[in-house]
Amino acid sequence: MTTLDTSITAVTVYPDRARVTRSGTAELTAGEHRIRVAPLPFGLVHDSVRVAGHGELTVLGVDVVTERHTESHDEEVTELEARNRELADALAELGDADRAADARIVFLERLARRSAEALAKAGEERVTAFTESLDSQYANVHTARREREWLRQEHIREQQAIARRLADLRGKTRADVLAVVVTVEATQNTDANLEVSYMVPAASWHSSYDLRLTDDALALRWFGLVRQHTGEDWPECRLQLSTARPAQGLEVPELAPWFVSAEAPRPKARARRSVAGAYGAAAERSEDTADFAMDAMRAMPAPAAMAPAAAPPPVRESVAAVEQGATAATYTPLRPIAVASDGSAHRTVITALDLEVHLDHVTAPVRSPEAVLRATAKNNSEHTLPAGRASLFHEAEFVGATDLDIWAPGEERELALGVDDRIRVERELVRRNASKATLGSNRRTELEYTITVSNHGKRPADVTVLDRLPVARDAAITVKETTAKPDPAERDEMGIVTWKAHLDPQAEAVITFGYRVEAAKGVTIHGLHD
Repeated sequence: MTTLDTSITAVTVYPDRARVTRSGTAELTAGEHRIRVAPLPFGLVHDSVRVAGHGELTVLGVDVVTERHTESHDEEVTELEARNRELADALAELGDADRAADARIVFLERLARRSAEALAKAGEERVTAFTESLDSQYANVHTARREREWLRQEHIREQQAIARRLADLRGKTRADVLAVVVTVEATQNTDANLEVSYMVPAASWHSSYDLRLTDDALALRWFGLVRQHTGEDWPECRLQLSTARPAQGLEVPELAPWFVSAEAPRPKARARRSVAGAYGAAAERSEDTADFAMDAMRAMPAPAAMAPAAAPPPVRESVAAVEQGATAATYTPLRPIAVASDGSAHRTVITALDLEVHLDHVTAPVRSPEAVLRATAKNNSEHTLPAGRASLFHEAEFVGATDLDIWAPGEERELALGVDDRIRVERELVRRNASKATLGSNRRTELEYTITVSNHGKRPADVTVLDRLPVARDAAITVKETTAKPDPAERDEMGIVTWKAHLDPQAEAVITFGYRVEAAKGVTIHGLHD
């Protein structure tokens, strides 16, 4: 048997695993040979081993074997190796739980959107109960995500300690080795160049972004963060990042029959547990998704000073080469990257984009007297941007962070870029009349507000102002808009009223908005407040 001296020459990293390629050259005489490639990580997926290469030879078979050395069964080594495998399994389970939690969050968000219209016509108690339920579920999601991340780091630290201890012990005793044995037949004396590739878990990559606003331009930088603890260090080699998910089972979706009956089915305990799990797991978004603008940083930098006429050109960034497939894309950074098997993240630039963007401001003074700078951006590239965390910058100033969902080519996305304190907003109650119901009359409440929006910046600003009318859920209560000056740009059946104003520097707009709520005698109005 010939032992082939190999080195890692290429790695393709997927969102939850990696394919490693080892290469080596052997001088073979005519005839049949068994070529050994070792040592290999014990966590590799046996069915994924493939052999390729060049030379006058035929591959007759490929076997994955564990070479056991009975004389070296040191008890401590055996225990450490067993614990290492347990930790690898536990890390894989944590990754599975994260992906399941992401799916549950998507389900909750869809449920919330689909239930909004129905809840608008329901009672206040049902709306409150539903909202509190979502709040509780999102809180559970955060808690479980943090607990899993803490546990993941603990497992990684323990794996590192085990690896160091095993390295010491294996220097003194022979341990079991995982090897690939390739049986080949050479038709003549030849130099055989062989490549052995295999899949390993405990490796992953995910996306992060920088979004930088400069004047009216929005630049996006997409980074890939690679980490692995497979048991072998990856040297500087050809590293590729793929958006494919080879670990997930593939099948064409089919529908089962949908039966209805007059008799209620018996509840199934397993189904109840499944539903409870769907609402009680973890993920990484807060209930503030709808209020993302209100959580943005309050400070906005002043406009940048004009650059000198002979300013040097900006620093150029290398970007990854892309190969688009039918359902996924593969990115190859131009610079080789070494990734140690210690779980630490290694960042590489994938691409840099200048997005098509329209900037305006949005304010809802009924909730908060702040104007949020909004960017309506279009992905004008060929890249499908995976979900990831985005850091927001106004020129050189960091103003906050947000989560980006998957962003397809040609798709538009609204981004909150922070609170702009140069747009001042004030909402004031100027009139409130309330009359008690008398014989044969209705109880009536009238309210009127003024909303003042001022632009104290040095550039024109487009501002969208949102307010709302109460929505009656009972036929005994009527709501009527009494005044709206200027005329709103939009009204919807859920009571949301929208104005759009273009403000020159140092200009202001005043909106007058009022409504009347009437109820029949004996009817109590709940939920009406200033």
